[in-house]
Amino acid sequence: MRYYSLLLILFSISSQQVFCQSDKKPNVLLLYMDDLRPELNCYGKNYIHSPNIDHLAKSGIQFNNAYCNVPVCGASRASMLTGMYPTKERFINYNTFASKEVPTAISLPKLFKNNGYTTISNGKVYHHLDDNTDDWDEIYRPYAFNKNNKNLTPTDYWQSIWKDYHDPKNKKTYLNTGNGPAYEHSNVNDTTYIDGLMTQKVIRDLKKLKKSDKPFFLTAGFISNHLPFNAPTKYWNLYPESSIQHPYNNYPQTNIPKIAIGRYYELRAYDNIPNKGSLDSYTSKKLIQGYYATVSYVDALIGKISQTLKELDLEKNTIVILVADHGYLLEEHAEWAKFTNHKLTSQVPLIISSPLIEVNDSQSHSLVELVDIYPTLAELCHLDVPKNQLEGKSFVQLFKNPRKPFKEYVFTKKGNGFTIKTEKYSYTEYINPTTGNTITSTLFDHHSDADENTNISNDPKHKKTIRELSKLLHNNFTTNIKGK
Repeated sequence: MRYYSLLLILFSISSQQVFCQSDKKPNVLLLYMDDLRPELNCYGKNYIHSPNIDHLAKSGIQFNNAYCNVPVCGASRASMLTGMYPTKERFINYNTFASKEVPTAISLPKLFKNNGYTTISNGKVYHHLDDNTDDWDEIYRPYAFNKNNKNLTPTDYWQSIWKDYHDPKNKKTYLNTGNGPAYEHSNVNDTTYIDGLMTQKVIRDLKKLKKSDKPFFLTAGFISNHLPFNAPTKYWNLYPESSIQHPYNNYPQTNIPKIAIGRYYELRAYDNIPNKGSLDSYTSKKLIQGYYATVSYVDALIGKISQTLKELDLEKNTIVILVADHGYLLEEHAEWAKFTNHKLTSQVPLIISSPLIEVNDSQSHSLVELVDIYPTLAELCHLDVPKNQLEGKSFVQLFKNPRKPFKEYVFTKKGNGFTIKTEKYSYTEYINPTTGNTITSTLFDHHSDADENTNISNDPKHKKTIRELSKLLHNNFTTNIKGK
């Protein structure tokens, strides 16, 4: 009898311990990149130095077919953080304010805040510093809240200084004209540029949050890899000029309609880029070199954050997610930047490392999209999501079975271009916003033409495929196309 009673007591203690461990809410660390396509070593780009992100990928799950829902920074961030698709009237461009366009939506950070989490926005999370400020217990961007002699608000002041040149000549030009070159390398340490300062703040936050009894939703919103491609010289030195090559498909896509071609106005705003015409070979290669350098610079900063997480013993209960708002063109198809429906501007890196789930495979080829992140993180943290808001789907099931088919298609919108991406095809219709009629379309077969070099929408052999994809697009995204 005493033996039986002892067993009951031990069982009770054991059960309480298990309950306490499972009842402890996990932390979330969001590493949010700007303009980063899957240009990483772990994604098979062996010329890229990204050891810290590579390590993160091995410790979690890497999604090889992740897509943004709108390839513009402000709009993409609003879409991901609300779990809502872009429409004809919603999430249009970089100037998107989630607080204005979907004022009743409960954002992802707001959901965590409502559930007892400390929420901190570091760096660029929403595009605008003053968007949905109530989501956060604290908002930080380097310099933004410093006193300035222009009587500017933090948001306006940030807009005037974020390009952050440190070469004396470039800095003077920027301060005097508001312009500067599209890239810079300066012999400074990692903490000099804005992303380095932001990283120091994240590390300070981790040390402070370690002492708190509240779980946290902490962000590190990097400016890189956005223009200008500024990074300490040592990261430029990882990519000697002699190693930089033009992409093999530095030519316009075959049979591409004019409406589908990007204009890259953003790049042309920099003072060492011509206002029109093609870029010379030297400038093109310097841009590519600078982009690679910023990838490695941020990788080093992520390494510092990861090391701090480990030293503080926080990694055992922290979900780490690395994602970008959209992709980028580096002269492929003779184009630059984003603002297109091309694969390279819509495909993004997505890596999630969670100590809560045992991963059977470190990579998944299933289609996922950024609106899926909200419900996924909510499920991992056992939070009830708002009703009738989310348009994505949790992909937690892929942690246990990464090879399992998840979605038949994902959706991307840019301007009046609406894209359905299936496992094999990428189909886009360009639709007249006034009449609702289709102006033209593109179709790419990603099995035979993964780099989208030839539009096959006019090939009679694909009429049936186009009919099916068009029906899929219009049946499932009617409101997104037509609006209210």
